[in-house]
Amino acid sequence: MSNIILEARNISKVFTDPVQMNVLNDISFSVGKGEFVSVVGKSGCGKSTLLYILSTMDTDYQGELWIDDQKVTGQREQQLAAIRNEKIGFVFQFHYLLNEFTVLENITLPGRKLGKLSTQVLEDRAMKLLRTLGIEHLYNKKANRISGGEKQRVAIARALINEPQIIMGDEPTGNLDKKNSEIVFEIFQQLSQEFNQSLLIVTHDPEFAARTSRVIEMEDGKILRQ
Repeated sequence: MSNIILEARNISKVFTDPVQMNVLNDISFSVGKGEFVSVVGKSGCGKSTLLYILSTMDTDYQGELWIDDQKVTGQREQQLAAIRNEKIGFVFQFHYLLNEFTVLENITLPGRKLGKLSTQVLEDRAMKLLRTLGIEHLYNKKANRISGGEKQRVAIARALINEPQIIMGDEPTGNLDKKNSEIVFEIFQQLSQEFNQSLLIVTHDPEFAARTSRVIEMEDGKILRQ
């Protein structure tokens, strides 16, 4: 088994509507086990497009994507959905919790969808995550009854429930104040350092990026440095 969790090999993407435009140009990099990597660059540089490809949601590109020693490029949608659910955890700028569900129900949802573990095992795992994130007391509250910072911590727990190979984040602190942004950063850092979790986070926050273990800087669809 390789120590590389995610590898992008010569990934390029072209938009053709309304005119042809190269959005990504020959992107190659890898993320190792336990690495905390941030992707930065000005708006329109291709960060979110790249993340969409790396998360297997966009399959219209040139090059190869490998996740956990498995070539993802060329797989059918059903296989990609299984890879997304089992190997990738997602944390977005907006938490996308289901308001009518409790915190515990929201966290266990991807696990129930995967269908490999019993409800009891999933709930035990969810409670352990809640304790790690310092919000165990919220487990039975409806999602619309907790604060924005608490919602993002619940979203992180949900991303971790299937014990993914990598966490991908799209501006996960973009909607949070400074205090809650710091809490989220410290959680990510703990996941990397103590639990050997790989993280790939797109961010506009230079302070956040500067404290990660590696920064990938993009400009005009290319990697300037990594």
